[in-house]
Amino acid sequence: MNMTVTEIESAIERLPPKKVSELSEWFAEFEARLWDEQIAEDLQNGKLQKLIDEAQKDCAEGNCQSL
Repeated sequence: MNMTVTEIESAIERLPPKKVSELSEWFAEFEARLWDEQIAEDLQNGKLQKLIDEAQKDCAEGNCQSL
């Protein structure tokens, strides 16, 4: 089933508040998974290496604070 964004929005607008809340929780978890997958892919492909190197350099120079 291929729905347009407009159709999905319309369907969401017809949901009762409890279902909107459930959908919101599910969507937040879904987005977090997508983010985690993208970070893992970028890490594997070396896209984050420059940032990692900069952070390690800053820490080695004493420019970091403990959390």
